[in-house]
Amino acid sequence: MKKLFTALMFASGILVLQSCGENKKTDVVESGTYQGVAEEVEADEKEIYVRTPDDKLLELYFTDSTKLTKAGSVVPFDALKEKGKVEVQVEKKGNKLVPVAVSILD
Repeated sequence: MKKLFTALMFASGILVLQSCGENKKTDVVESGTYQGVAEEVEADEKEIYVRTPDDKLLELYFTDSTKLTKAGSVVPFDALKEKGKVEVQVEKKGNKLVPVAVSILD
């Protein structure tokens, strides 16, 4: 009985944690360069969600080595705007995408 109670409490905790987070369905693509629209820009997390023309949603967490440019010049992260067009060069590492370079197109 004690094991059942513990299992139920654990499962309840998982459900609570899942309900707190955002349930975005994101896609993992092959390493390469993609264009799309920055649907969401999370400045605190240095994270963007990019929607590609073929309706894939890429979740990208910037690293210290991610290069962000606009018109060939390096720009700060706050230059990214939601609904702005971007080109991203990503490297697939397991089940996540690492942005190597992001160019603001507009």
